[in-house]
Amino acid sequence: MASEGPVTRRVQVAEYPRLVKLKEMFNSKFGSIPKFYVRAPGRVNIIGEHIDYCGYSVLPMAVEQDMLIAVEPVKTHTLCLSNTNPLYPDFSISANNIQIDKTKPLWYNYFLCGFKGIQVELAEICAKSERYIGTEGGGMDQSISFLAEEGTAKLIEFSPLRATDVKLPSGAVFVIANSCVEMNKAATSHFNIRVMECRLAAKLLAKYKGLQWDKVLQLEEVQGRLGISLEEMQAVTEDALHSEPYSQEEICRCLGISLEELRTQILSPNTQDVLIFKLYQRAKHVYSEAARVFQFKKICEEAPDNTVQLLGELMNQSHRSCRDMYECSCPELDQLVDICRKFGAEGSRLTGAGWGGCTVSIVPADKLSSFLASVSEAYYQRSGRNLAPEKESLFATKPGGGALVFLEA
Repeated sequence: MASEGPVTRRVQVAEYPRLVKLKEMFNSKFGSIPKFYVRAPGRVNIIGEHIDYCGYSVLPMAVEQDMLIAVEPVKTHTLCLSNTNPLYPDFSISANNIQIDKTKPLWYNYFLCGFKGIQVELAEICAKSERYIGTEGGGMDQSISFLAEEGTAKLIEFSPLRATDVKLPSGAVFVIANSCVEMNKAATSHFNIRVMECRLAAKLLAKYKGLQWDKVLQLEEVQGRLGISLEEMQAVTEDALHSEPYSQEEICRCLGISLEELRTQILSPNTQDVLIFKLYQRAKHVYSEAARVFQFKKICEEAPDNTVQLLGELMNQSHRSCRDMYECSCPELDQLVDICRKFGAEGSRLTGAGWGGCTVSIVPADKLSSFLASVSEAYYQRSGRNLAPEKESLFATKPGGGALVFLEA
């Protein structure tokens, strides 16, 4: 496993154009020179969507694209934040009185979440830092950001946090395509409702199997306590849950609790007013997706002749489940996935929270050039979605390294 903190590296800033530009902008804004720089890689989840917060392993990789931050320690208690993008206004706040408004996910709130989180263990507790913004997420993004190593994807497992190398097939590349639909998971209730639906499904499944359901929070806990396979858990889900949505009243009847107990002891503040919950669909997705993660890893290890096709089919299954069972896709993502498959991807799926954002596709290396050209024309140029620079909307990538701290040599 890689180290749990970022690596420190001394560099000649003049050799890195992006650092030079950042240094100049910092000096122009604050009248001083940064003492150090921080790099955080972009991440893409190859497979294993919406299951980390259910306790299950995921299979992401860091990408070569990244974010850079210039930093200067100050002797005052005031944090001064500035963004190189002029669309995002400057912000300052007293470090002794940080209040984060969960109803307004402004850009600087994400920095403030990390600032509050540095008093805890980095890789494992960074997941908790995100919850200051109001998102009940898992730990996939934070973990791969710290644990990534160049040239390999990682199987990320939780409780305890650990990472295992997964060698991706050499005959294929992964291509990221932006749907150009923005979705801020902290600004909507979609994400947190899914988290709560999984939690409720876990409790009903536990009650059905005679477990102590009130202590259960994650679907993985049910499987772990029963000691059965993921395939068997899908069968239990079929037996225990019905496909029609559950009302709050029905959930209370199943668990033998009052509405007041449900709302105050189980539901989060931003899900207390939700009227129906799709428990069967969410549990089916989680258990099947968790199985796909291990199938993906196994295929990569065994490396049969049709590895790329087999991995592509798992990615296609994942997207169908995200679209139909978890309902976290959107028309643009579905269209982009179809286009990617049409022009040479063996598999394509949404990646990230969904409801917008990006797709990831596995493409045979010898088809990459024609794939990029065809997808660019079919999705971006014909629809007028080429407002963003194309290299930021559609690009091939390979596994990159984790977080770094740069010191000027």
